[in-house]
Amino acid sequence: MADRDPYRRIAGVYDRLIGPTLTGVRLTALRLLPPQPEWRVLDVGCGTGAGLEGYIEAGCAATGVDVSPAMLAKAEVRLGGRAELRLSGGGRLPFDDGHFDLVATSMVLHEVPAGDRGRLVSEMARVAGRDGQLLITDFRFGDLRWWRGPVMRAFTIVVERISGHWSGYRSFKTARGVPPLLEECGLRLEREKIVSGGNLAVYVAATS
Repeated sequence: MADRDPYRRIAGVYDRLIGPTLTGVRLTALRLLPPQPEWRVLDVGCGTGAGLEGYIEAGCAATGVDVSPAMLAKAEVRLGGRAELRLSGGGRLPFDDGHFDLVATSMVLHEVPAGDRGRLVSEMARVAGRDGQLLITDFRFGDLRWWRGPVMRAFTIVVERISGHWSGYRSFKTARGVPPLLEECGLRLEREKIVSGGNLAVYVAATS
């Protein structure tokens, strides 16, 4: 039988292996769109919960969803009950329209099958509502900068091949990443911050 949780094996080492490469990126995201204490924040694909910590510290009501029970178990330990965590297998997000002020996702969209990416972004926009915002971090495909860009691109290729996400990464690259996806979903790109030597970018999108 196939492993129903494809992240089960990596959950225990994710924070040690991948976490250090994303620490600065998470800080950049928080600075690009500073959280307000009254906000309700959803992290789609929250993984081990590291991305929620900054919002919790800012006084936000934090919620995370993920497809992996193993990742959510790590998040429970990390966050110690300070966030609502739910298992969500994709499709429709289990929340009412406009329930959140901010819906974020980090390094998730490239792992989603190409035909499902637009539906997921549209679901994020639905639960954010007309006055909400989306905060998306993922791979960027353009000129690389300094020495860091090529190094991180090489690291990315190795990790994506090992993790089994290589086909998703390649299709995401072919589709040119996040900006065309936002346009497809009728969303307006408000701000973009290039990070990781041009290998990644943080995008802020408005839902209205």
